[in-house]
Amino acid sequence: MASIFTKIIQGEIPCEKIIETDSEIAFLDIMPSAAGHTLVVPKLAVKRLEDLPAKQAMSLMSTMQRVAVAVSTAFNGIDYNLILNNGINAGQEIEHVHFHILPRAKGSPGPFREHIQYAEGEMQEVGAKIRNCL
Repeated sequence: MASIFTKIIQGEIPCEKIIETDSEIAFLDIMPSAAGHTLVVPKLAVKRLEDLPAKQAMSLMSTMQRVAVAVSTAFNGIDYNLILNNGINAGQEIEHVHFHILPRAKGSPGPFREHIQYAEGEMQEVGAKIRNCL
């Protein structure tokens, strides 16, 4: 069965897309820990990082770096975590490798401890703000 990420990649489920390349897609998390919480996902559906061919892993890292800089810049140079939960015991909930770019303001709670909800229209505003920094 296709993961939710595969359905997003195939356009079956909408997302607030930040960037899409031939090999990756980045979009805002629908259960964010902070405004700007972005996921970077390879289009190739593999469960674990080590299952991703080296060429695609390098492409994923390059896209992730671009998106991380854009997220940080969009929020005035904010710090961020890059997080990979590689396997169920590491907290991976969707069996399709993906990285979280999680903006972290001073004093913010640790990753995934809290979730926020975007107000109506706010997710699109945040997405546009990040895309403008690419």
